[in-house]
Amino acid sequence: MSNKINAIRGMNDCLPKDSHLWLSLEKIIFDTFITYGFKNIRTPIVEKTDTFCRAIGQTTDIIEKEMYTWTDSNGDLLSLRPENTAGVVRAMIEHNLPREGIQKVFYQGAMFRHERPQKGRYRQFHQIGAEVFGAHSAKSDAELIAITHSLWQNLGLKNITLEINTLGSNEARANYRSVLVDYFTQHKDQLDEDSTRRLKPIHSEF
Repeated sequence: MSNKINAIRGMNDCLPKDSHLWLSLEKIIFDTFITYGFKNIRTPIVEKTDTFCRAIGQTTDIIEKEMYTWTDSNGDLLSLRPENTAGVVRAMIEHNLPREGIQKVFYQGAMFRHERPQKGRYRQFHQIGAEVFGAHSAKSDAELIAITHSLWQNLGLKNITLEINTLGSNEARANYRSVLVDYFTQHKDQLDEDSTRRLKPIHSEF
């Protein structure tokens, strides 16, 4: 039996022969966001698990199946971040940054999800994102769309189509969820045990 220590499956080393590509990519990303007046924010890789439960949803696959979670020596439930929006929101609230005016921030870094590794999907992966806090105008949405387009251009990507979707209004989402719940409740006998369990807390909200 070999005593060789290998990297964890789905988590890869970035070797010196490849690191210059990462540095070049990160510089283009940083420069693009800074051009639009965004500032970099860096949050811890580890957060209290509840930070993600509140943001993502207690019954989602990410929370129930994909997070690296453990209890530390103080009894606190902690998790490696599966995404970064929740941590950024937590930082904004904790430090009262929106009180200082509109906050335009971007982030980058490693995220972690305990899922089956496959081509293009790893247990440690890298994510970039941008958030705007304290703005109530659609101009912020337009700016984020423009940044996406500029980023693609600056990276030299071609033959790409930008498609825009929407989650709808609060009222529209509530109506849509109600229709979904009614439908799946009528066909509950065709759902597996996990789907049936998840249907109950959703149904209790109506």
